[in-house]
Amino acid sequence: MADIHHIRNPVEWAWDHVTDAATSVASLGHVLMGSAKARNAPLPIVRRIGLADLRDALAKGVDDFEAYRSDVIFLFLIYPVIGLVLAWLTIGNNVLPLLFPLASGFALLGPVAAIGLYEMSRRREQSATVNWADAFGVTRSPAFGAMLLLGIGLLGIFLLWLAAAYAIFHVTVGPEQPASIAAFARDVFTTTPGWWMIAAGMGAGFLFAVLVLTISVVSFPLLLDRDVGLYRAVITSVRAVAKNPGTMAAWGFIVACGLAIGSLPAFIGLIVVLPILGHATWHLYRKVVV
Repeated sequence: MADIHHIRNPVEWAWDHVTDAATSVASLGHVLMGSAKARNAPLPIVRRIGLADLRDALAKGVDDFEAYRSDVIFLFLIYPVIGLVLAWLTIGNNVLPLLFPLASGFALLGPVAAIGLYEMSRRREQSATVNWADAFGVTRSPAFGAMLLLGIGLLGIFLLWLAAAYAIFHVTVGPEQPASIAAFARDVFTTTPGWWMIAAGMGAGFLFAVLVLTISVVSFPLLLDRDVGLYRAVITSVRAVAKNPGTMAAWGFIVACGLAIGSLPAFIGLIVVLPILGHATWHLYRKVVV
């Protein structure tokens, strides 16, 4: 046993730090590029799909939801609570202009929220027993570090969206904060600056949504399915969108409409909408990536 009172000399100290640095570099390399086998393999093959594939993916998503309804409802009960807390914070802290951007932010962070659902659908494909605890099995995945890093990236995009939305409000309707919800609604829907804010906000939101869709539509499921690394997963997602622009645009529209409907009333519908879309995204990945 090593002497706990041993004082390391400068050579030992330097060697330990070099070893730790090498381990960190190797871990970072695995996160970014995947396993050694994946680095030497060609990029995953991307298929061309159509609207019929989207319908089938949604049907399979509904089927997965029905199979694990009680489990996923238990997991997603927190989202209405989060939505209501965010609404209360924006109203209580006089930042009403951020209420809609925060609500629509579910579309930007949805891929992260659905990781556990991908795992449940993956395990069901393997005829394994599945319950709500299996959603946390992603933490044992070799690619969990890559998924975590991609999730942090999406969080950064979400924060940029909030900053852009507030800047648009400041330039158009602002800079004064609205006195009430009624006053804010009147400024937005009955004045020219309000309509400019709506147009600019929708345009900016569309760009952020396209960015998130492009880099994440198949990257999270791919990382869960194969240890390919963050770089290859994102590149494959971009290729999938580039090869299926119309179909992926339709998928983005379905997701946006589903989340909008699920947010009303009081975000309660997200308990059903998010699980269905999450399971369906796994089956969409299966159709796109070979």
